[in-house]
Amino acid sequence: MNIVSEKIAQLANGRAPRVLDLFSGCGGISLGFHRAGAEIIGGVEFNTHAAKAHAENFHRKATNEEQAVFGRSRDIRETDPHDLLREFGHLDPIRAVDFIVGGPPCQAYARVGRAKLREVLEHPQAFKVDERGSLFEHYLRFVAALRPVALLMENVPDILSYGGDNVAEVIADGLEALGYSARYTLLNAAAYGVPQTRERFYLLAWDSKVSAEPPTFPQPKHNLDALPIGYRGTRAAARRLEEQQRVAPLPGSPPPNRYDSCEYFDWDNLPDPVSAGDALQDLPTITGHLTGEIGRGARRFDTTVPYDKAPSHPYGRLMREGWPSFGNHVGIRDHVIRWLPRDYAIFREMSPGDQYPEAHAKAVQMRDRAAKARERELARPLDRNEFADITKRIVPPYDPGKFPNKWRKLEADAPARTLMAHLGKDSYSHIHYDSKQARTISVREAARLQSFPDGFVFCGTMNPAFKMIGNAVPPLMSYEIANHLIAQLNRAIGRPLREAVGG
Repeated sequence: MNIVSEKIAQLANGRAPRVLDLFSGCGGISLGFHRAGAEIIGGVEFNTHAAKAHAENFHRKATNEEQAVFGRSRDIRETDPHDLLREFGHLDPIRAVDFIVGGPPCQAYARVGRAKLREVLEHPQAFKVDERGSLFEHYLRFVAALRPVALLMENVPDILSYGGDNVAEVIADGLEALGYSARYTLLNAAAYGVPQTRERFYLLAWDSKVSAEPPTFPQPKHNLDALPIGYRGTRAAARRLEEQQRVAPLPGSPPPNRYDSCEYFDWDNLPDPVSAGDALQDLPTITGHLTGEIGRGARRFDTTVPYDKAPSHPYGRLMREGWPSFGNHVGIRDHVIRWLPRDYAIFREMSPGDQYPEAHAKAVQMRDRAAKARERELARPLDRNEFADITKRIVPPYDPGKFPNKWRKLEADAPARTLMAHLGKDSYSHIHYDSKQARTISVREAARLQSFPDGFVFCGTMNPAFKMIGNAVPPLMSYEIANHLIAQLNRAIGRPLREAVGG
């Protein structure tokens, strides 16, 4: 019996799948698989704060020495798979892993990052030579070395067209050469209960000994028939890709069944998506920035803010109580915000859904009113310097024609738009829908919109926490995929189906 057959037999006999998370971040994918009944044996993560958070959340009973090992930041390019598993305490590394999951860094794949890469590297095709664009090769190296039964990869939709190449097909080819059957698609997190319209690429695969047919993706739980305009383009491009493969496959290419358009989902009779208001309504209000109680300074997670109301929506109850091992009945320590005194009045004036052009226009109106009031007070026109001082105090300096999406106010009755790692630098992309609070979202509110339960701990201070949240796969999205994958695997290998956690 070879290694994979041995693992399949042990899973069929009831052992929980053991998961290794590559490019783990703080653990969004790990958290979903954990809830689906898997054991998280460790992660590989380059970022110091994220690696520490992964260890603190998934190895809580470890000793301090063990925590230091699990929480050590690692460069996957310099990490040997077998040596890593031995560090984690597994003397027979190739027998230690059933699932490999992860999402290689997406900067080189994503259009949003290419201009910056060209600027840094002074190369017109910098996104094609950036070494991060080939980190998926190290993912495949771990698969070849550890022979998991199944795997999950996540990335941005642009992986389907990276410098004119479909990197997803390159990855699927590599997996096929290793004996795996793969399928990939685009899924939107809002269709699976996450209060965020986050569209991402997902690839599932398992060893062909499980089945010659690759695993499928879960059906949606929420109606997302009317995606925002900005999310329709990636789906249209993916459909064109599927059509091209079907009509004119490349010579020698495999049957064109790897891309699953998921266009056949039945949206009828599904509930509306979870909205930002549903997700955040039970969290304590924050107004100290308006009264002078909150000022400039580092934001550390050293003060517990007690809950002051019960959740009225099932999503809030899930975040507080419905996630095994990550419940929280007391309060939250990371409900902290940025200090942005120039902009509070603008946030108050913005309407839900407004973006930077509308915010800038309102700021100009406020500036003009302030200038006229000052002229009445002085009984004379303002000179150029006085007018410039008022402008600087009120109006943001960015050109509204160049940065239309820099700001956006949440809509209480709709899911939030995609949270990004840029949250680590500023939070203007997610301004709270409540004008009375007149602020950007807190760390815990970002975590709620990303579906991290309230008992999940983020390490470091505010900016690193925002970044790791924006980088993460929504845990609830991961759970839906993990639960579906494990159920399929159980059927394929003849294991009695367990009852899913949380439905």
